[in-house]
Amino acid sequence: MKKKILAGFGLLLLVGVVVLALRPAAVPVTPAEVVSDSFTETIEEEGRTRLRETWQITAPVDGWLRRVALEPGDPVATGDALFRMEGRPAPALDTRGREQAREQLSAAESRLASARSEREARETERELAETEYERGRRLHERDMVSAEERDRRHSRMVAARAAETSARHAVEVARFERNMARANLEVADGQRAPEDAPVLAIPSPLSGVVVRRHRESEGPVATGELILEVGDMDLLEVEVDLLTVEAVRLEPGMRVVIERWGGAEDLEGRVRRVEPGGFERVSALGVDEQRVPVRVEITSPREVWGRLGEDFRVEVRFIVWEGEDVVQIPAGALFRDDDREAVYVIEEDRVSLRPVETGRRSGLRVQVLDGLEPGETVIRHPGDRVADGVRVRPD
Repeated sequence: MKKKILAGFGLLLLVGVVVLALRPAAVPVTPAEVVSDSFTETIEEEGRTRLRETWQITAPVDGWLRRVALEPGDPVATGDALFRMEGRPAPALDTRGREQAREQLSAAESRLASARSEREARETERELAETEYERGRRLHERDMVSAEERDRRHSRMVAARAAETSARHAVEVARFERNMARANLEVADGQRAPEDAPVLAIPSPLSGVVVRRHRESEGPVATGELILEVGDMDLLEVEVDLLTVEAVRLEPGMRVVIERWGGAEDLEGRVRRVEPGGFERVSALGVDEQRVPVRVEITSPREVWGRLGEDFRVEVRFIVWEGEDVVQIPAGALFRDDDREAVYVIEEDRVSLRPVETGRRSGLRVQVLDGLEPGETVIRHPGDRVADGVRVRPD
C-alpha cells in the first residue's frame, strides 16, 4: 500500500514538472505608468532670427564712393553720415588731347590778358568823359558852353560807362574760360577731386546698427547700388516656416518658448503674425511640403538676448494648449486594434487588452480621456508576442 502511495506521489510530481516545463515563459515587456500631471501640447520647429524692418542704403546718384569706414555692428544715430560720395574723376586724356588742353589754356590766358587791357582802356575813357562832362556842366552854368555841347559830353560819358561795363563782363567771361581750360588740363591724367572738395554725405534714416556692409572699398558706383543695410536690433524677431496643417492651429498672442539659441536660459515670445500665403518646399527626404511663415515676437528683456543677431538659428516651441492633472501615457503604448486605439494593461502578471479614448498629443506623450486610471501600468511598444491574457514579466 505504501509503495502505491509513493508511486502515485512520484507520478504527480513528474506530471507537475512536465507541466511547468511545457508552460510558456513570461514575455519580457517594458512597463510605463499611467500618470496624472501637467500636460503641454506643443509644436516644435527650427527657426531663424530676422529684423522686422531693415533699411537698404543705396547710392542716390552715379559717382565715386569714398571708403566706407562703418562695419557691421557699429551703432549709428539718425542723421549720421553712413558714407560719402563725390563726382567721378574725368577720363584721362591721351598725348594729343593733353597738348590741345595746354593750347586751349594758353589761348584762354591770352584772351583774358586782352580783355583786361581793354577794360583798362575803357576805364580811362570813362574817367576822361566824366571829367569833360563835369567841366562842360560848370561852363554851361556860367553861360560859357551851349546846352547842346553839354548834352554831347553827357552822351559820351554814358557811352564810356557802358563800354567799361562791357569790358568788365568780357574780363569775367575770359577768366571763366581760362579756369575751365585750366581744370581740363589738371584732370588730364584722370585725377580725382581734392579731399577738401564738396562731397555728398548719405545720412542714416534711423538710430540702430549697421547690419551688413555690401561695399567697403572706394570706387565708382551706379545709381541704386546697395552699400549698407541698417536696422534696429530692438525689432529682432523669429521667423519659423511651419507646415500649413500646424500653422492653422496658431493664433496671434499664443505663447512661444525659444530654445537652444546659445544662452543659458530659454526665451519667451508670442506669435505676432501667421502670414496668409504659403509656399512649397522640398524636405530633406525629398517630400513636397506646404509651409507658411510665422513671425514670433521676443518678449524676454532685451538685455537677456543682447548677443542675438539677425539670421541666427534657434529652436521654437509653440504652446498650443496647457492643462493640469491630465491623465497621460507614452505615445509608444498606443496601437490600433481594428478601428480603435488600445493599450495593454498589466494586471498582476498578465496583460489585458483595453480600448482607450485619447485626446491631445505632444511629442512622446498622449492625453487619455477614457479607459485608464492613474497608477495603472501599460506596456510600452508591445511586440508580436504580447496578446490578451499573456503572462508577462516587466523588464
